[in-house]
Amino acid sequence: MDELTTSSFKTTGSKWLLPVSDFFGFPLDQVNFLACQVFALGASFWFRLYLSPQFSSPVVRHAVATLFGLSFVIFCFGWYAVHISILVMVCYRILVTADIHNIHRYTMIMAVSYLAVCQVSRVFIYNYGILSTDFSGPLMIITQKTTMLAFQVHDGMCKKREDLTADQRLHAVDSKPSLIEYLSYNLNFLSILVGPCSHYKDYIDFIEGRHVQRRLSASNTGQNGYDKVSEPSPMAAVTRKLLICGVCMVLFLTLTKAFPITYNVDSHFVNEAPFLTRLTYAAFSIQAARPKFYFAWTLADAINNAAGYGFKGVDEAGQVSWDLISNISIWGIETATSFKKFIDNWNIQTGVWLKTVCYDRAPRYPTALTFILSALWHGVYPGYYFTFITAIPITLAARAVRKNVRQYFLSSHPVKLVYDVVTWAATQLCICYTVMPFLLLAVEPTMQYYSYLYGGQVCHLYRQLSLWRTS
Repeated sequence: MDELTTSSFKTTGSKWLLPVSDFFGFPLDQVNFLACQVFALGASFWFRLYLSPQFSSPVVRHAVATLFGLSFVIFCFGWYAVHISILVMVCYRILVTADIHNIHRYTMIMAVSYLAVCQVSRVFIYNYGILSTDFSGPLMIITQKTTMLAFQVHDGMCKKREDLTADQRLHAVDSKPSLIEYLSYNLNFLSILVGPCSHYKDYIDFIEGRHVQRRLSASNTGQNGYDKVSEPSPMAAVTRKLLICGVCMVLFLTLTKAFPITYNVDSHFVNEAPFLTRLTYAAFSIQAARPKFYFAWTLADAINNAAGYGFKGVDEAGQVSWDLISNISIWGIETATSFKKFIDNWNIQTGVWLKTVCYDRAPRYPTALTFILSALWHGVYPGYYFTFITAIPITLAARAVRKNVRQYFLSSHPVKLVYDVVTWAATQLCICYTVMPFLLLAVEPTMQYYSYLYGGQVCHLYRQLSLWRTS
């Protein structure tokens, strides 16, 4: 896999930045991605200041956002961008022509199936490589957007309001979008590369200039909210998030390389190091793998905020929040005292999508079905299924413990502090056990990790599988 970490690796995207890639020693696909996100940040400021709703029509804003987004995917993925366009156009065709009672089902089947076919092709063609041709990232975002919008159109045009939950009523769409609205929502430059997915009505409010005022009106308590802040600037939020990005970049370039995930299954390490050392290294290596996700999602959030999108409201103390579409809460992750809290703060908008299209609508076993859909959405690597299937009983167990045990540790602050420390440590161990296959991807290193670290029946199972493969 060394060829995947060198800048000389061939890419189907633009070669314009190859000298930069060679100079710094980073893969060209990563350089292209970062260049597009930096350009998007500058374009976002321009979009908010010079293409604001006061000066430009919604059609112009939709068109510019779409053209920039298409330019980004072509720059990064070359002709593979065709797959993204195909999925968007086919799903729009379903939305405008299919029976209103079934548009959500047809769109879900189409989007998830097309995504799965593309991911299967990548696995079999590229043999587990996470390559520059990995156009599945934007496809995953498009899958979320097309399916969530189809469900919300179905809610708004097919169901009675009294049959909807409060969230479903809030986000239901009572008319089908035009083509330019649909393209802009799915392909806009703010979220095309790494997300986040957001509700269609929120995005349209942003494009048409209602986003901030509607949130301010909802935040008006007659005390310290709407009366004091008429049109808040996102600059403070953008600056803070860019500083976080800088810290995460430094951590990625140091910690992530110092604690490679693959070292968990290194034969010399697992044979020589004692159990506690291996367990400690597993915890540190998983911790070290997080900054790249923190960086990508926080930068994407800052890009949206710079364009004026993502305003959440003003609290009673007058504090302005620009976290409406944030994909991650770093503090919530690092201090999580249960597996559920960790999940709730990780890839937040994907959790919103899963809740919208699956959890709230599943007739039975919503937790299990939601984790299975999440695994299908992430891809076909076996490690994903190890992680998400394992997460089902762990989530149910954590929920049961919190419901039945936590109440006995709330009598005083010191007792609750002890409980929080213990549950935090337990959560970190659960993460070590559950998330490692997600990072290792393949079956063999996953089974090696479990057998080396935990032994017992898993080790026996791995030996049996090895014998079966060689027989």
